[in-house]
Amino acid sequence: MKTVKALAAIAIVLPTLAFAQANTPGIDQRQANQERRIEQGVASGSLTPREANRLERGQQHVANMESRAKADGVVTRQERARINHAQNAQSERIYEQKHDRQHDYNHNGRVDRPHRR
Repeated sequence: MKTVKALAAIAIVLPTLAFAQANTPGIDQRQANQERRIEQGVASGSLTPREANRLERGQQHVANMESRAKADGVVTRQERARINHAQNAQSERIYEQKHDRQHDYNHNGRVDRPHRR
């Protein structure tokens, strides 16, 4: 009887542990932060629509990497490292695009350039 109870307890705990391994709150939070940075750039005009679309595709690529890593129920240390590296690269791209000289301040879909004198 004790063996049956122990096996039942193990059967309940193992799937829970596998799910806990597939949880990626840090990755999810960082993805949300980067999405917010892109939205803020569009709202302020520091990102053009074309730049924003390209950055969104990059974010989708990172999300796809995360989904593939979660597919087997466990996100390994190596998978987390690859996702983190991709997020670092994406974060750098967001910064570069927000701080380049292309702007869309009037939100008409065209790049605004400073007047030459």
